[in-house]
Amino acid sequence: MLNGNRITLFVVGLLLINFLLVLPATVRAQDPPFTIRSAHIYLDNKVYLVNANIHYSLTRPVLDALRNGVPLTIELRIELIQNRDWPWWNETIAVIKQRYRLRYFALAQHYVLRNLNMGTESSYQTLGAALEALGRLKELPLIDQNLLPAGENYVARMRVALDIESLPTPLRLLAYLSSRWRLTSEWYTWKPQL
Repeated sequence: MLNGNRITLFVVGLLLINFLLVLPATVRAQDPPFTIRSAHIYLDNKVYLVNANIHYSLTRPVLDALRNGVPLTIELRIELIQNRDWPWWNETIAVIKQRYRLRYFALAQHYVLRNLNMGTESSYQTLGAALEALGRLKELPLIDQNLLPAGENYVARMRVALDIESLPTPLRLLAYLSSRWRLTSEWYTWKPQL
């Protein structure tokens, strides 16, 4: 009878562990860690530019890794699609990938945000300030006005994600296995007036 109780406790323990591992994925499915709140395309000096407002929140393992010196690379992807009558005839006109690296320097107790495309850096005293700055996308060039056929309908979409491939190898293996490392937004889609 004692062995039966141990087996029951073992099974209940496994079910509890499974529940605790699945729960964070369920919560994240309802509330994505990265959320694109708004995006806008406008014309300035014959170049279409993008502004966006993005909210970032980090899960505990990602936050712990960052605070222990692991740099995080975040990739923003924007697509401009020529919308045709038949969806399979749609054509992608422009694709922009913007990459950022966020690092924490423990001795100086500050965060550094680097735009990997342009090579510019900014320093912040708090993680909140760094994530807020990362979430304010301003005047990102998308496409020259002369490259767009006039009188067409367009759809724009944007997505942002943590780049797991840029993590150090031992951590990358863990990130592939844990849903708590898969930080990504849903596609944010809108019809710009071009």
